[in-house]
Amino acid sequence: MDILWIVILFILGLEIGSFLNVVIDRLPEDRSLIKPPSHCDNCGTRLKPIDLIPLVSYLWLRGRCRYCGTHLTQRIFWVELATGLSLALLWAKFDWSNDFWILAIYACLLIVIFVIDLNTQLILNKITYPACIFALATVPLRDELTYIDWRDNPLIGGAVGFALLFLVVVLSRGGMGWGDVKMAALMGFALGFPIIFVGLMIGILCGGIIAAVLLILKRKGRKQAIPFGPFLAIGAMTALIWGNTIWDWYRDLHIQ
Repeated sequence: MDILWIVILFILGLEIGSFLNVVIDRLPEDRSLIKPPSHCDNCGTRLKPIDLIPLVSYLWLRGRCRYCGTHLTQRIFWVELATGLSLALLWAKFDWSNDFWILAIYACLLIVIFVIDLNTQLILNKITYPACIFALATVPLRDELTYIDWRDNPLIGGAVGFALLFLVVVLSRGGMGWGDVKMAALMGFALGFPIIFVGLMIGILCGGIIAAVLLILKRKGRKQAIPFGPFLAIGAMTALIWGNTIWDWYRDLHIQ
């Protein structure tokens, strides 16, 4: 039965990922998420249901539009796959707990933030602000992730995340954007204090490693900007799932 639910949630995640692709395409341009219906951006042809089967249509058509043959972005495939895997794996870990539903929504939000920032170098307020409200509103609903005492207060976490990235922006003189500061506040609301440090550290480590690789491979120059939002998204999701475990391991390591 568990395998059946994992398959069902994987398929559901693929469908949700298909919608997330619409959000990623249209939200930065302030276009409606409903109208017009899905269509090819190159030839304008309205897509039929057979063209919109997640993963399958992309693979069957070899990443091309059925009508004009133009190449489609690989992002369509990867967003659908990532969303499907996220829902399936989160259910495998949390079952039908409140944490599953909350983390499933976080996963969708963070995938959208990840890809939009990667494409446009923007973290949109229209995503961040509602996500902050969601983070604070769902604190009492958590199960294993419930805040226990004052140290885990989401308001303290949000203030710490905001303050740390605010200092980075000021000291770097534009090396990081204000969207990253708001993203750090969102992470703090979601993770609480002190787990916000885990999320930020994972994001910084991932960003540093990828930046170093890109510089070594000469894919980026020293003065070229690298979006930080994707790494913050990775740090946030990792800390949401394993943050307490990582923090306890780090604390015990230093106590010994």
